[in-house]
Amino acid sequence: MTEAILGFACIFGLALLRVPLAFAMGIVGITGIGLTRGWQPAIASAAQVVYETGFAYTLSVIPLFILMGNFVARAGLAHELFQAAYAFIGHLRGGLAHATVAACAGFGAICGSSIATAATMSKVAYPSMKRLGYSDSLSTGVMAAGGTLGIMIPPSTIMVIYGIVTETNIGKLFAAGVIPGLISAAMLMLTIWIITGRDPEHAPPGERTSWPDRWRALRGIWGVALLVVVVLGGIYGGIFTATEGAGFGAAGAFLFALARRRLTWAILFQVLVESARTTAMLFTLLIAATIFANFVNFTSMPGDLKEWITHLGLSPIMIIAAMMAIYVLLGTVMEELTMVLLTIPLFFPIVTALGFDPVWFGVLIVMIVQIGLISPPVGMNLFVLNSLLPNVGLGSIFRGCWPFVLSMVITLGMLIAFPGLSLWLPSLMQ
Repeated sequence: MTEAILGFACIFGLALLRVPLAFAMGIVGITGIGLTRGWQPAIASAAQVVYETGFAYTLSVIPLFILMGNFVARAGLAHELFQAAYAFIGHLRGGLAHATVAACAGFGAICGSSIATAATMSKVAYPSMKRLGYSDSLSTGVMAAGGTLGIMIPPSTIMVIYGIVTETNIGKLFAAGVIPGLISAAMLMLTIWIITGRDPEHAPPGERTSWPDRWRALRGIWGVALLVVVVLGGIYGGIFTATEGAGFGAAGAFLFALARRRLTWAILFQVLVESARTTAMLFTLLIAATIFANFVNFTSMPGDLKEWITHLGLSPIMIIAAMMAIYVLLGTVMEELTMVLLTIPLFFPIVTALGFDPVWFGVLIVMIVQIGLISPPVGMNLFVLNSLLPNVGLGSIFRGCWPFVLSMVITLGMLIAFPGLSLWLPSLMQ
C-alpha cells in the first residue's frame, strides 16, 4: 500500500510543478511498475495500453460523439433551441435564465460536452440577458450550471469513459442519465425561481410570444428532435450499439449542417481539427490513467482499502455518501476527468463489493463531475466563460455559481437516496 500512496503523492507533486496531469500519471505509472515489477514489464505494459486504447472499437464512440456535437454547433441549432425555449417561457420571471437551462438541456442531448455547451450558450444567451438587464453573476451562473447538463443528458463523453474503464454497458448508462438529467434541469430552474424571487429587478421577464410564433419556433428545432430520436432511440431500443449510434449521429449532423449551408471547406477543416484535438486530449488522459491504474492494481492498496472500510462498521450507503463527500472536496481543487480516472481504480471495486449497481454509481460520478465543473477555484466552465466574456470579472462568475453548486449537491443527495431515479429506465432495456 505504501507504493500506491507514494505514487499518488508523486502525481500531486508533479502537478504542483505544472507538469500536465496526463504526463504525470503516465510517468508515475511506468516508474512505479518499473521499480516494483521490472523495467521490461513496465515498458511492455505501457505499450500494450497504448496499442489497445488506440485500436479499441468501443472507444471510437468518443470522437464520433464529439464530431456530432461540433457539427450541430456549426449548424446553428443552439440558437434555435434557445429561441424555442424563450418563446414558451421567456415571459416568466427570470424567463431568459429558464430558457437558457432548457436550451442547455436540449443541446446536451446532441453534444455530450459540458464545456462546449457552456461556451455555445455564452454566445447565444448572454447578449439577450445583458440587454434585458440581468446581473452578470446570475447570467454566468446560469450558463455555467446549465452547461453541465451536457454530460448528464446522453450522449455523454464522461459516461462513455466511465463505461469503458469499468466495463459497464454504455447504453444502460445513457438510459440512466435521462431522468437525473431532467431532475438536474428542474432543480436549476427552481434555483433561478428562488434567486429571482429575492431580487426580481436583476431578472426581468421578457415579452410574451404568441402561439403562432411559438409553433414556428418549434419547427426550427426538428433537426435536434430527429437526431435525438434516431441516436438515443436506436441505442435504447437495441437497434444498434452506442458506437453505431454515434456514427449515425455524426453522419446525420454533418448532413444537417450541409443542408443548412453552414459548412464551407474552411469550417469543415476547423470542425475536424477541433474534434481531433479534443479526442487526442481525452485519449491521452485515458491512456495515462490506465497505466497508473495498472500500477495501483499491482500494489495491495485496493484490497487494503476495501478491508479497512469493511472494518469501519459503516452501512453501505454511508460509505457511498463518504465517497461522494470526498469527490465534492476533490472537485474544488482538481480537474474533474483526471479526478475520476485517478480514483475509479480505488473506489469502484469497493462499490461492487458492497453490492451496488455500477450503472447507478456511474450516474453519481457524472453528478460529481457536474458539481466540480462549476466549483471555484478550478471549475472549468467558470474559466471558459471568463475567457469568452472578458468584460465579466471572475469574482462575479464565482458569486453567481454558488447557489447552483448547492442545488446540484441537493440533487446528488436525491440520487443517492433514491437509486430508482437512475435505474428505472435501464431496467426496461433488453
